[in-house]
Amino acid sequence: MSGISLEGVTKQYPGGVLAVKGVDIDIESGEFVTLVGPSGCGKTTTLRTIAGFEMPTDGAVRIDEDEVTDAPPYERDTGMVFQDFALFPHMTIYENIAYGMEAAGEYTDEEIDARVEEMLELVELPGVADRTPDQLSGGQQQRIALARALAPRPKALLLDEPLASLDKKLREQMQVELRRIQQEIGITTVFVTHNQEEALTMSDRLAVMNDGKFEQVGPPEEVYNDPDSRFVADFLGTANIFDGTVTAVDDGYATVDCEGLTLRSKSRPGVEPGADVSVIVRPERFRFDSASADGGTSTATADVNVFEGEITFKRHLGSSVELRVETPDGRELVVVRRSGMDKRSPGDRVTVAVDAEECRIVEA
Repeated sequence: MSGISLEGVTKQYPGGVLAVKGVDIDIESGEFVTLVGPSGCGKTTTLRTIAGFEMPTDGAVRIDEDEVTDAPPYERDTGMVFQDFALFPHMTIYENIAYGMEAAGEYTDEEIDARVEEMLELVELPGVADRTPDQLSGGQQQRIALARALAPRPKALLLDEPLASLDKKLREQMQVELRRIQQEIGITTVFVTHNQEEALTMSDRLAVMNDGKFEQVGPPEEVYNDPDSRFVADFLGTANIFDGTVTAVDDGYATVDCEGLTLRSKSRPGVEPGADVSVIVRPERFRFDSASADGGTSTATADVNVFEGEITFKRHLGSSVELRVETPDGRELVVVRRSGMDKRSPGDRVTVAVDAEECRIVEA
């Protein structure tokens, strides 16, 4: 299999619109990397630049160490699956999967027959070769689109939101199936989605994009738990964000004044007193303290931040429960607990705590 490299890739459209702004990334052979970000951030343009459907204004694209910056799509040896699957409705499933191999002119009929059968086994749809796409469900069509892209043995697989049109349950099933297939054949894969859950559960690494640039690239757990920026923290999952100014730094921890609310947080190299920062707390890091509410807003004692407040909202999310807690100064905390662990209800007065070790500082 082959790796992919982008070096200073920029894409500017007529009229001066900069869609991608000098991005750099090295994707290892066999790695599953997801480009994730809000609409218009440049992730699809980046993927299309790898595929050859967009030519970069500046920079270089390499696949398997060969520069393909100016090469057309058919010379890049990549397979691509689109959001709408793009299956040929007048062809059978066999003909759809065989299309790329027949177009290449490098396979015998016997090799094509064997490869189609192999692909149908891979996507767990044996016996559908004689059907047409309209005889399959959405999830089955998605698997056939994947089989067609993989049949010619491409160097890399490019996926442009291929699960977006599926319902939630089927989408979750296909997340598992897609990842299983990718790992089974070990193909280098670049996946585009705006769905944070997909990005976090399927990837070896995430590349979080914003305004045409990579905000952070790293393993999902690292990007979620230790975001580099306020944008990353706010975009990936839910975050409680407190903006303030650092008043002291000692032993790797910072004291932050957030408009009258004092918080202690794990610090970062280079953070100094006087710096404007944001303190990030993930909802699942909070715990309910057994101490009774005394009407105070918050304290920071022994590197534990404590809040008093009232539960104003509760919703069940299946395996977890989300609660909203309003403090006396009007701040709203989002707290997530495992289902069945907590019997508190709206109207209850509570004390919420979080260790400074569980808080993260980023630039404001």
